[in-house]
Parts: sequence; C-alpha cells; structure tokens
Amino acid sequence: MGGLSPIHVVGGGLAGSEAAWQIARAGVPVVLHEMRPARGTEAHVGGQLAELVCSNSFRSDDWRNNAVGLLHEEMRRCGSVILAAADENKVPAGGALAVDRVGFAATVEARLAADPLVEIRREEIAGLPPADWDSVIVATGPLTSPALAEAVRALTGAESLAFFDAIAPIVHRGSIAMERAWFQSRYDRAGPGGDGADYINCALDRPRYEAFIAALLAGEKTEFKDWEKSTPYFEGCLPIEVMAARGVDTLRFGPMKPVGLVDPRTGRRPYAVVQLRQDNALGTLYNLVGFQTKLKHGEQVRIFRTIPGLERAEFARLGGLHRNTYLDSPRLLDGLLRLKPMPRLRFAGQVTGVEGYVESAAIGLLAGRFAGAERLGRAPQAPPPTTALGALLNHITGGHIGAQIEAGPRSFQPMNVNFGLFPPMDADARRKKADRKPALAARALDDLDRWLGRKPADAAA
Repeated sequence: MGGLSPIHVVGGGLAGSEAAWQIARAGVPVVLHEMRPARGTEAHVGGQLAELVCSNSFRSDDWRNNAVGLLHEEMRRCGSVILAAADENKVPAGGALAVDRVGFAATVEARLAADPLVEIRREEIAGLPPADWDSVIVATGPLTSPALAEAVRALTGAESLAFFDAIAPIVHRGSIAMERAWFQSRYDRAGPGGDGADYINCALDRPRYEAFIAALLAGEKTEFKDWEKSTPYFEGCLPIEVMAARGVDTLRFGPMKPVGLVDPRTGRRPYAVVQLRQDNALGTLYNLVGFQTKLKHGEQVRIFRTIPGLERAEFARLGGLHRNTYLDSPRLLDGLLRLKPMPRLRFAGQVTGVEGYVESAAIGLLAGRFAGAERLGRAPQAPPPTTALGALLNHITGGHIGAQIEAGPRSFQPMNVNFGLFPPMDADARRKKADRKPALAARALDDLDRWLGRKPADAAA
C-alpha cells in the first residue's frame, strides 16, 4: 500500500473517529484533524476524541426488535471501533447499551493513536480544506467551527438548517437518598452489563408530580438571542419544560412514565417516576434520564431537589442547551456522501442530518469505507436499503423525498434510525405484526453479510 496519499478527516468526534478507523482498516493512510483542546466548543468539556456530550446511552441493544439495536449489530459486523469501545466500557442500563464516558473516549483514542496508518493532528481547519487534499471527510458535527461552516455555506449557496439540542444533568450517586428510591429496570429487563435492576427510580404521587410540572413551567429559562428565536427543537430531544408546556400529563407518558415499575414501599405502580441511569464505570455518577433542560442552573438545582430522593442531590454537571447545524443533505450530497458542488469533500455524522451517537458513527463508517475504496481504485458500493446502514443513508441522501427532491418543498429533518425507513417486507411476512420487526432485522443482517462478501449468518445466532 506504499505510496498512497492520505485521506483527511476533519473532526475527531464519533463519526470522524469511525471514518478514520475504517479508512485505516482498508490499508489506506489517514490524517485525523481535531481542533480540541486548542479550540473548544459550546458543549464539549475536554479534548479527547469521541467525547460523548449529551447522554451516555447508545439506546437499545436489541437487534431483533429495535432499529438502533440492529444498527449496533451491523456496525459490529463491519468492525466498528465505536461499537467495540462501547462494548468494552458498558455500564448497567437495562436493555440499553450505555457506557462509561471517560473510558469509552480513552479506548477510541488509544486505538486510533496506536494505528500506524493514522496520524492525529490537533489543529483547526478554518475554511475549506486545502485544494491539494483530494479526498476529505468533513465530520465536524453540529458544532462545526464558524469559519468552516461559513465556507461550506458560501460553496453550496444554501442555508444550513439548525435546531436546538439539550443536555441532561448528572448527579453524584452518594447524594441520592436511597431510602426514598429503589433500583429496578422496567419490567425487570436485563441488558448489556446489567441485571434487571439497573436504574435508580424516584417515585412521585399525583400532588408532587403536579407541583413539579408547575415548577418547571414557572422556572426561569435560558434566553435565546434574536438570531436563535426561530430555531426549532429536535423532537427526539426536547427539554422537559417544553414537554411540560404541551400538557400536564405529557411527561407522565414520556420520560416520567411509571409503566413496568413497582415501588417496593407501596407494592404499587407509582403515579410518575424519575429514572437515573449509571453514567460511569465506577457507579459514582448517574444521569437523569430524559431530563434535557434549558432551565437556568440555579433553577435546576432548586426544582430537581423537589424530586423525592434528590432533596440533597449534588450535581456533577447541570443541564444545558446548544445549537446544532446540519446540511440540507438530500440536495447537497450524492448517494456516496460526496458534496455535489465539490465531490472531493464528503460529509459524515450529525451534520448530515442524522440524530444520535450511533447514527452519527454509522455515517462516519460509511464515509470511511467509501473514501477508502475510492483511494484503492475501487467503485464504492452503498449498502442495501434493506439494512439499517442503507436505510439511514437512503434517508439522508434523498430516499425519503424521491422524485420530489428538486421541485418539492424542503422537508428534511434530523432523524434517528427506525424501521419506518426500511423497505417493507412482502405481504406474507407482514401478516403478523409481532413478527414484522424480527423479520426486517433478519433480512437486514443477511443482506449486510452479502454486502460484506460473507455467507449470511444464522439470524438465530
């Protein structure tokens, strides 16, 4: 492989790290550029590659019944460094795959730093990458540096879209009053690294719940700047006070739903519940699940301490809000993630309009594979749309709009992977609703194995 010029990857988050790893796995040299810690962002706290900003959860790991769990399995079969690091640093989280943040990032960085084909440069790429970089993956995420974002905007002649994303608070385990709380996963379900009692649960009766909702609505919130006021939220990560404003029971049917839980003090299901999930391998930190917020910090401490069991909670990190930017990808990117006005540039990660850690890393995986194949003189092949990888790629590159892409109204919004993005099965396979998701998943893994050049695996394995 000697003599191959390197591919450049700009951005060392999950997508950029995965892209660099996949390029190196193809035997192609790669230079990974990361501006942190020399230049920080609104949301990151350190300089490690693949730092997790919001939650520490990669969501469900059930590949048979959940699309993100299927995406996990597909990425594992593709040799993903992100999934390998997640598996090595998992913490109990019921049926979800959650990780120790610090250990996860350290594992990813160590793997990349030890690879002889990977060079890591700590520097900001201000503006468009140099013209002599003939193959570049831009994986700068939703917090792209202003100079690069403006250069892309000028190149495409189109405004990027934006939305607000929120961060949930983290508390010290030792400050939770366990005489008022209990350990349990919904329906006692065990998952990766867990035993079926992986969440700390804090119960609220109806008066306490209604008082909590009133406090959320009255609490002082972060004020937006004038240029931010028309920016929407991402529906999959709404601040709790925004959900509360939609109706008094919205949270009770959302992140505070009590289904599958029994308060051992009463022997009954509580009216509402706050769940906390382990955030690090030591078990010393727990995050408030689904409690993204734009409340001011002092208000968060005051209001969250009204939750039974959290009266003396000590916060390791309070919630926050940051603005995310993403491309109008169906119009700007081709089916191999290349920028139509400048094909030497590929884009990957959340900036392409996927939402979620796993989805961002998955697009990085594809971009790295496509770029590596091109460098080796091979024609890149997109994964079948029947796979989770292919369905996600198809969504962001125009499959959801089809023939309306050029003439129709702009409708592209950030999207988590879900089975609604997959081509349907035939009528017989869809006859029993309970069998639909496992059938879609089994088909996906068979088609993925063929794409990878392997004999399809036994779906029951």
